[in-house]
Amino acid sequence: MRQALRDGLICAAATAAGALPVLAVRRLPQTLADGLMGFGAGVMLAATAFSLIVPSLQAAKDQGYGGLGAGGLVSVGICLGVAMMLTMDRVIPHAHLDQQGQTTRVGGLHQWLPPQVTLFVLAITLHNIPEGMAVGVASGSGMANAEPFSLAIALQDIPEGLVIALSLATAGVRRGRAVLIGAASGLVEPLGAVVAAVAVGAFSTLLPWGLAFAAGAMLFAVSHEVIPESHRNGHETLATIGLTLGFCLMMVMDTGLG
Repeated sequence: MRQALRDGLICAAATAAGALPVLAVRRLPQTLADGLMGFGAGVMLAATAFSLIVPSLQAAKDQGYGGLGAGGLVSVGICLGVAMMLTMDRVIPHAHLDQQGQTTRVGGLHQWLPPQVTLFVLAITLHNIPEGMAVGVASGSGMANAEPFSLAIALQDIPEGLVIALSLATAGVRRGRAVLIGAASGLVEPLGAVVAAVAVGAFSTLLPWGLAFAAGAMLFAVSHEVIPESHRNGHETLATIGLTLGFCLMMVMDTGLG
């Protein structure tokens, strides 16, 4: 649990570090911002594949499942993770900001919608949850590559924190407040990490399920939140290049440092 808390706090600190430059930089070129978002998506995709799904399949086989059984178990776990995130996406009020700082999408509970900035932060927090869960599962299960995996998640949190704070500043939030909100958006990660680590540590048979569940949540976040945001301003090619570089970097870290 201590390792999960430590790794979760490192990820939160990386988000905060990414937000700090907004105190000096008024605006990041949108092309660069979208490329960085794509890079983060690539890191998360590779982490999902090599640090969550592959170990989940192996853990299921170690528990006596055959090839088909392990694949079926992991598939169900992935689907459960996606279902959890989809439910949260529909229930928790949240929104995205367009280039003019206007709300572009709102989900759930319309009659109790908080202010626009709060909605945007909720959207970011929503897709930070699976990152914290994944870090906690990796730490709680004692995976050999838990440290490089957590470092890779922290690495993609840096541009994420920058993009969050810059988006808020562009929407009219004071730069100091934008940095604080961007930093605070990562605090859900150590919480999610500790909860996931305790669950997996207490019930070792949950390891393949926990890994697959976290993988499903990460897949949802990448497909539903990160990639659409990186494509929203018409910079799909640059975002795809960033995604490819992020994927390759995480793959090398996972295979070379694990």
